[in-house]
Amino acid sequence: MQANAAIPQVHEISKAQRRKAILAATIGNGLEWFDFTVYSFFALIIAKLFFPTGNDLTSFLLTVATFGVGFFMRPVGAIVLGVYADRVGRKAALTLTILMMALGTAIIGLAPTYSSIGLWAPALIVVARLIQGFSAGGEVGGATAFLIEHAPDEERGAYASWQQASQGISFMLGAAMGALVINGLEPEQIDAWGWRIPFLFGLLIGPVGMYIRSHLEEPPAFEARRAERAASKVKFSPLTQVLRDHPREVLAGLGVTILWTVCTYVLVFYMPSYAKQQLGLPLGATFQSTALCGAIILVLCPLMGMLSDRVGRKRMLGTVALIIGVLAYPLFHWLNVSPTTQTLLMVQVILGILLAAFTGPAPAVLAEQFPTEVRSTGLSLAYNFAVTIFGGFAPLIVTWLISATSSNMAPAGYLIAASCISLTALALFPSHPGRD
Repeated sequence: MQANAAIPQVHEISKAQRRKAILAATIGNGLEWFDFTVYSFFALIIAKLFFPTGNDLTSFLLTVATFGVGFFMRPVGAIVLGVYADRVGRKAALTLTILMMALGTAIIGLAPTYSSIGLWAPALIVVARLIQGFSAGGEVGGATAFLIEHAPDEERGAYASWQQASQGISFMLGAAMGALVINGLEPEQIDAWGWRIPFLFGLLIGPVGMYIRSHLEEPPAFEARRAERAASKVKFSPLTQVLRDHPREVLAGLGVTILWTVCTYVLVFYMPSYAKQQLGLPLGATFQSTALCGAIILVLCPLMGMLSDRVGRKRMLGTVALIIGVLAYPLFHWLNVSPTTQTLLMVQVILGILLAAFTGPAPAVLAEQFPTEVRSTGLSLAYNFAVTIFGGFAPLIVTWLISATSSNMAPAGYLIAASCISLTALALFPSHPGRD
C-alpha cells in the first residue's frame, strides 16, 4: 500500500503547459535544421575555404561528406540520449541536446579556415558535425515523446506535427539569412567573413532554448511510469526492453522513416547545390525555393497532423508515399527540360506539399509504436538509423549517382526507391492506436 501511494496520478495538463511544451520541443529542432540549412547554402564556399583540393568537385564532395559524417554519431546519440530521456527525464535530455547543438554551431561559425591553420580547419568542422550529430540523435526522439505525452489522445498527430513544422521556420529563416548575405555583401566579403553570419545568428537561439527547456515540467504520464519503476525496484533497461519487446516496431519505423528523411534531405538540403551545379540556376533562386518550401511545411504540417487524427495516419502515409513515387520522375524531368527559376519553384511547391503530408503525421506514427517508458529510446533508434543510412548521406549519394550515370535524374530514382521501401514498411507496421 505504501508503494502504491507514492505513485502519482496522471493529472490534467493545462493549455498553457501544452503551449509551452510545443515551444520547448520545437525550438531545439529548429536550431538543428537552421544550421543544416545554412550549411547546405554555403557548402560551395565552405568547400573552398576548408577543403581546398584544386578540384571543385572533389572539394564539394568532401564538404558534403563532412555534412554526412555527423550522421555516424546519430545512432550513438539515439542510444545514449534516448535511454537518458527514458531513465532520467525528457527535460534533462532536451536541455542537454540543445546545449550540444549550440556548441557545434559555435565551432563552425568561429573556426579558422584552411589558409590559417591548415588541416586543423577541416578537423574542427568534422568535430562540430560529430557533436551536432550526437545531439541530434536524441533530439527527435526526446522532443516527439515530450509532445505526444502532453497531447490529448485525439490530437496526437496535430501536436507531434510541430516537430516537423519547426523545420519550416528554420528553412525560411535560413533562406532569408542566406539571401541577406549573398545580396548584401560582395563575393570577397562573403568568402572572408560573411558566410559566418548565419551560423553566429543561429548560435543566439541556443541560450533561449536552454532557458525555456530548463523550466519545463515532465509529462505526467512519464512521471507516473517513473514512480512505478521506483516503487517496484525492478531493474530497468530501456534499450534491452526495446530490442526484446519491440523489434518489429523499430524495423517498421526505420522503413517508414526512409522516405521521410530522403525526401527532406534531397528536397531541402541537396536542391540548392543541384539547382546551381546541375541546372545552372543562380543561387538566389535556390533561396527563394527553399523559403517557399519552408513556408509550405510550416503551414501544412500541423494541418496534415490534424487530418491524420481524423482519417488515420497509416492510410494517409501510404497514399502520400505512392504519390511521391509516381511523381518523382516527371517532376525532375520537367525541371531538367525547363531549368528556370519558375519551374524550380513549382517543383518545390509540389514536393513541399507532399513532404508536409508525409512528415506531418509521421512523428506520431513512430511515437505511438512504443509505450511511454521506452518511447524515446525506441523512436530514436528507428528514426536515426534511417537518417544515418539513407538521409544524411543523400546529398553525397545523389551527387555520386549523377557523376556515375551522367544523368541528372538520379535524385528521382533515389526518391522512387525510398517510396517503395516505406510503402513496404507501412504494410508491416503494427497498429497501436492510443498507446500510452
